[in-house]
Amino acid sequence: MMFTLSAEQIDFAGVLHDFLGAGKRDLAALGVDEVTDPVDLVVVFEELGHHAVTGPLIESLAVLPAFGLGSGSIAFPPESPHAVEGDRYFLVEGDTLREASPTTEITSVDPGRRLVELSAGPVIATDVPAAHAFNLGVLTCSAQLLGLGRALLEMTTAHALARTQFGRPIGQFQAVKHHLANVLIGLELARPLVFGAAVTMTTRDVSAAKVAVSDAAWQAARTALQVHGAIGYTAEHELSRFLLQTRALRTAWGSPSMHRARVLEAL
Repeated sequence: MMFTLSAEQIDFAGVLHDFLGAGKRDLAALGVDEVTDPVDLVVVFEELGHHAVTGPLIESLAVLPAFGLGSGSIAFPPESPHAVEGDRYFLVEGDTLREASPTTEITSVDPGRRLVELSAGPVIATDVPAAHAFNLGVLTCSAQLLGLGRALLEMTTAHALARTQFGRPIGQFQAVKHHLANVLIGLELARPLVFGAAVTMTTRDVSAAKVAVSDAAWQAARTALQVHGAIGYTAEHELSRFLLQTRALRTAWGSPSMHRARVLEAL
């Protein structure tokens, strides 16, 4: 499959990049809340990941609209048992959609990602497109991870060019070059799987994309921490925000092992 983004999609990604880079978060001002096409959603969520934007974005912008609902948060037990903190909650049980209420707050590895357990409430609808909605959640989570991986690589490359040792930038050392090259290869191999999954929206392709990009983003995070050294562990450094979000999203919307099993079942 050959896939190329349209000029409009490339321009929109650039506009969103500049918008988020300026610290703006009113996504409705750009009409992001009206985006429904899976490929366009990948474009959006890659940039959201690239800037480590927090909140129930996957739920409000991708999953809940598939049910005809607005903003809020949702859980799909057992694959995605907890909901991100939001202003309204929903729970999917099989093909039944219910209102829900938060009960217990769950500790997340990412302090910016607050999770809650839900208690089932009244039934809203039955025979809902639960599988499609869940796959949209997996797809957009994958796109976020792709953007996070890009950001981590950019930050690590910049640090490697600025940090000197023995009178030379550490980016000139062959070992550092190899690590950064491996990260780039992993991300570039995962990218077509994510966009390909957005075209087909099959369970196999969506899960394959999640596995590939989870591994690639995790490799980017580990390399970033190794190249930055001890400063990468500090909460004050910008890197920590991206590391923690990558770690959290790697297992969000289904763990890598769960998605490997879904791919195997589809073969």
